[in-house]
Amino acid sequence: MSDTQESKAAIAVVRRSIEEVQGRGDFDVFDELFADDFVDHTPQPGITADKPGVRVLYGALRSAFSDFNPDIHWQVADGNLVTTFKIYHGTHEGEFLGIPPTGRRIQFESVDAMRVVDGRIVEHWGVGNLYSLVRQLGGLPDAGQSI
Repeated sequence: MSDTQESKAAIAVVRRSIEEVQGRGDFDVFDELFADDFVDHTPQPGITADKPGVRVLYGALRSAFSDFNPDIHWQVADGNLVTTFKIYHGTHEGEFLGIPPTGRRIQFESVDAMRVVDGRIVEHWGVGNLYSLVRQLGGLPDAGQSI
């Protein structure tokens, strides 16, 4: 991993996206930071792999979890490719993945990589622990139970 100006600038863009868009729901910042030709290489089911699709996903998360908030644990960059480990927190107050609101506090882990070119996010690859999230919402057996 490198500690170049390119890496530092890319980390700043991704951090701003996480904090201001995901954490505060500022979709003006979303429009500023995501390239129009953005590609999501790991889209969620039913979500398109483009900028409008990610906007739908972020909106759905903020609607389902009223106080949706990311906690960044670490970020590293290799040139313009930024990898982030974060834990999302929130209160389930809207339907999500077909599960009606439970009022439960949740948290789930996510690791993603975003490529930044000319100050804009152009690509994404990611893995979120949705199994843990659905289990917390009562959609799956508790940890330790057989499947």
